[in-house]
Amino acid sequence: MNCLEKLIRYSLLTFPFAFASHAQPVPAPASFGYVLQADSFAKNKATAIQRLATSGRDWIVLDASFSGNAAWTPADLTLIRQGKPGRKIICYLSIGEAEDYRPYWHNNWVVNGQLTAAAPAWLGAVNPDWPGNYKVKYWAAGWQAIMLQALDSAMASGFDGVYLDIVDGFEYYEQDGHRFIDNRINPETGQSYRRDMVDWVKTFAAHTRTSNPAALVIPQNGPQLLEHADFLATISAIGIEDLFTNGNQLQPKGDTNYSLSFLKLITAVNKPVLLVEYPTTPARKTLVINKARQHGFVWLVTDRNLKTLGVSGF
Repeated sequence: MNCLEKLIRYSLLTFPFAFASHAQPVPAPASFGYVLQADSFAKNKATAIQRLATSGRDWIVLDASFSGNAAWTPADLTLIRQGKPGRKIICYLSIGEAEDYRPYWHNNWVVNGQLTAAAPAWLGAVNPDWPGNYKVKYWAAGWQAIMLQALDSAMASGFDGVYLDIVDGFEYYEQDGHRFIDNRINPETGQSYRRDMVDWVKTFAAHTRTSNPAALVIPQNGPQLLEHADFLATISAIGIEDLFTNGNQLQPKGDTNYSLSFLKLITAVNKPVLLVEYPTTPARKTLVINKARQHGFVWLVTDRNLKTLGVSGF
């Protein structure tokens, strides 16, 4: 067993889920920001810090780095946090896909678009919608250990919590041709792919809260997991994208209602829903804001590439 696998096993054995992963109550923010390409948001880090500090947003989701290997420092985050009392700064981490621009990536894993013999067993196919992103077996100890190391780095930088992307990665494994099999069983674990993701988020949350018991843990998408009581107890809030629109197109009503049927489980326990929508026309922006207010969601209308602050409210 290598050191990475030992790290994940240690995390699983040391922090019982029923205690360590549960979220502390947190009031909903009145607004939030979601800026992943800060080097496009501002010409340099100092300018980005100043703009974020004066943004007026209550919660701000940032990538772990301003750009490339230029990580945010504790001093940087302190300056941003001081711009508004009670502000929380939350680190974006993709826990359901591997990204070839991250420090953990090895260039010999993929050559000419093909996985090589050097690729780890948990690495899968490229995401055709996001070049450079690769499917993973998110339940695998090797992958989880890598992400727990990334988490440790983020928390050491002074983030107030984590915003977890590709939590809906279980849907990739539930797909069977043109249909989806709900709660499909993973032959490698003997339980459903959804249950595997719930367990992974709980592991991540427990590890996050060893350094800060009040840390926010916010998954993005995958509202089906809210049916799991232990998942609902673990998370601080949920982010949801494209609920009412897909760009300027309306989402099919059935798809919206399907997601809303799960989101009502989290609003029933007074945990925030952070709605992220990407329309560009005034009419569609007005529509999603009104829909968000109707359902009591905190809303953000922004650009798809997350280079701007957009507009946000409650």
